[in-house]
Amino acid sequence: MNAPLIALTGSTGFIGRHILRELPKRGYRVRVLLRRPSEVPEGASSAVIGDIASPQNMAAALRDVDMVIHSAGLAHAMSGRPEDDYRAINTQGTIRLAQAAERAGVKRFVFLSSIRAQSGPVADGVLTEDMEPRPTDAYGRSKLEAEQGLAELGLDWAALRPVLVYGPGVKGNMAMLLKLARSPWPLPLGGLKARRSLLSLDNLTGALDTLLKASAPLRRPFIAADPEPVTVPEIVTALRKGLGRAPGLVPVPSFALGAAAALTGKGDAYERLSGSLVASPEALKSLGWQPVTGTPDGLARLARLTADSAAGA
Repeated sequence: MNAPLIALTGSTGFIGRHILRELPKRGYRVRVLLRRPSEVPEGASSAVIGDIASPQNMAAALRDVDMVIHSAGLAHAMSGRPEDDYRAINTQGTIRLAQAAERAGVKRFVFLSSIRAQSGPVADGVLTEDMEPRPTDAYGRSKLEAEQGLAELGLDWAALRPVLVYGPGVKGNMAMLLKLARSPWPLPLGGLKARRSLLSLDNLTGALDTLLKASAPLRRPFIAADPEPVTVPEIVTALRKGLGRAPGLVPVPSFALGAAAALTGKGDAYERLSGSLVASPEALKSLGWQPVTGTPDGLARLARLTADSAAGA
C-alpha cells in the first residue's frame, strides 16, 4: 500500500488505456475517474464517478491521491466543435480539476497537453519550450490556456506536450498511412522530404513516469518526442518492414501530390502529412527520461500488431 496512488482521467481513450495498463507495471496504484458508471477497467485499483466539466465535488475522488494525470478532454480530431466547447472542457475543466487537486493536497498535477499548444500543424525550425507558443486553432489555444491557468495555482504541475502519438488503436493521419502501407500497391510518396517528430505510446508512458518521479518542483511544460524525426517515406518503409514487405515507394513531385489532394478535398490532410514539424525533447531528457523505442522499430511493431489483430478478428 506504499505505492503512490495516481488519479487518472481519460482512461478509456487511446492514450489513457495504455497509461492505465502500464502504470501498475511501474509501481503505481491507479484510481480512474469515470464520467459514468461502468466496470472498473483492468489495471485500476479503484474507480470513482465524476465529471471534469464540473468537478466541484471531487473531494472523495481525490482523497489520499498522491498525483493526478489528466488525459481527458476534447481531442483535436473533433473538428467543427465551437471554440467555447474546447475552452469549457480542455481549459476550464482542467483548471477546476487542478483546483480540486490543490484543495485535496495532491503533490503534483500532470496535464496531457499537446504540441499544438506550441505550434500549428507545421513549423519552421526545431520547436522547443523556450519559444513563444503560437497555437493556430481552438484545440491548441484551449490546451495553452489550460497550461497558463495551471501556472496561476499553488500546486506543483507539469504539462506534457506530445507530438503525434502512435500505437495500437491510433487514428487520424497515422491510421491512414497504416492503411496505405497495408495496401498491395506502390505508393507515390517517395518524393516527400519533410521531417516530422513522432512519439510511441511506450515512450509517452516513460515520459509521464519521469514527470511523476521528478524530485524538484516542475511547474512548466515539457515537449515529448521520439529521438529522431522521420520523413513520410521512412514511415511507410518502417510500416511495410513490419509487414515483411518492401517499401514500394514511387517519387512523385510534391506539387503534383498537393494538386491531387486539393482536387479530392484532402488538402488539409496533405499539408499535415507533407509539412515539417520537428520538436526537441531535450528538457524532458534533462530530467532523466530515456526513450526506449526508436521510431522505425516502433512503427514496424505497430504494423505487425495491427496485422496480427486483423488476422485474429
